Amino acid sequence: MNAPLRVLLADDNLGDRLLAEEAFSALDADVDLHFCENGRQALDRLRGPDQWQPDVVVLDINMPVMDGFEALRQIRTDPDLRQYPVVMLSSSRNPDDITTAYDLLAASYLVKEQDFLTFVTQMESFVAYWSHCTFCTTHPPAV
Repeated sequence: MNAPLRVLLADDNLGDRLLAEEAFSALDADVDLHFCENGRQALDRLRGPDQWQPDVVVLDINMPVMDGFEALRQIRTDPDLRQYPVVMLSSSRNPDDITTAYDLLAASYLVKEQDFLTFVTQMESFVAYWSHCTFCTTHPPAV
């Protein structure tokens, strides 16, 4: 049996977090899902002493305290964090948001599906893809 896919999801909207939790639990896949309410909490979690570390980080764009773009910017400039794949998951279809995400080296940009069953299918594809990836297991040396 494979290890579960470890996902850290940062989203300030409780309803969206509950929806994501329900969608991931509906899948026939082993996912270890942890939540944060904003980018600052996500960075604190990634930098913290906790032994649990995600395989992939998922960030909403619009969050208080620190938005997803700033969190992504800090992840990419931190030598201890930059190896994490980061996926933006947003309701925004704005081309400027999509361009900004990729300019900041997001691994992917997903637009949240509004219909629950379609969202479950979207998350199933997400898990299928990331479950077959090989992740960095050591931190790269600081440059």
